[in-house]
Amino acid sequence: MNEIETGGDGVGRVVLLTTSHRVAPGLLSWPAWQALHGADEVLCADATHPQLPYLREAGVDVKEAAPTAEELVRACAGDRTVLVVATAEGDRPLTDGLARLAGSGRVPMPDLELLPGSYDLPGARLLDLVQVMDRIRAECPWSSRQTHRGLAKYAIEEAYELVEAIEEGDTDELREELGDVLLQVVFHARIAEEAEDGAFSVDDVAAGIVDKLIHRHPHVFGEDTASTPEEVKAHWLRTKAQEKQRTSVTEGIPLGQPALALTAKLASRVRTAGLEVPLPTGDGPGYELLALAARAESEGTDPEAALRAAARAYRDAVLVAEAARAGRS
Repeated sequence: MNEIETGGDGVGRVVLLTTSHRVAPGLLSWPAWQALHGADEVLCADATHPQLPYLREAGVDVKEAAPTAEELVRACAGDRTVLVVATAEGDRPLTDGLARLAGSGRVPMPDLELLPGSYDLPGARLLDLVQVMDRIRAECPWSSRQTHRGLAKYAIEEAYELVEAIEEGDTDELREELGDVLLQVVFHARIAEEAEDGAFSVDDVAAGIVDKLIHRHPHVFGEDTASTPEEVKAHWLRTKAQEKQRTSVTEGIPLGQPALALTAKLASRVRTAGLEVPLPTGDGPGYELLALAARAESEGTDPEAALRAAARAYRDAVLVAEAARAGRS
């Protein structure tokens, strides 16, 4: 608890209890329950506060009231403890008023304590995203009409923008683009939830990837061991092969991806499987690019990223040439 102001004997105590709407009502910390049951008076300005039914069920007498700072200080007279269950907005007028009284030095102030009753767990803001997406899907004229197929192009665009942010090293841009990619996941899951033929939700999506990660990391969640990245990759490939039961190394490779990335993926699968597959030969730059991409992959270079880096250098050279020409004109 953070003590903001301490008064003398007999002035009492104010406890400001804060809770998170992302945690189920009634799931409060033990110090919060102790304070609630030990207070001489419990107040809450919000009659619809989600905690109120659970507090009353637990025998806590909660009065619906929105006292001013002066009224709250007077209520603490006689060494009484008054606990205020904060509203979602945080009761800013009340706390500002208490701060002004304390700063004036003219009023004997009660002890003022901030008591968090519940905390957000990591990932709690994802619940907000799901709720916002639910409302947008229901009320937005554009979003309510979207389909998986109609949104497909945005998933591709956002993925490319994410890669660009990574390669540029811009952390602010990276955070934003990760959010845009996450939006695509939540949006598609929300659409699927409305389907009549075996709908799934974002929770099903999350459950699937959790199960997959646990199964493919037996060295973390099981009894296997792995001390090098190579051993981890071997675990991953072995468990993935058991899951997929594929008859060809080419299965699961999307042919619609960029050509250099497609070539690198094919070459990686062939090399990992220990196959001896000579590259096809023919006339034209396509076969030359195929050979270059396969060679880059064998040397540990991502040909798609390498070509993008070279293309950015080319773009910079174009900008320099344009600036030089503009300076001469």
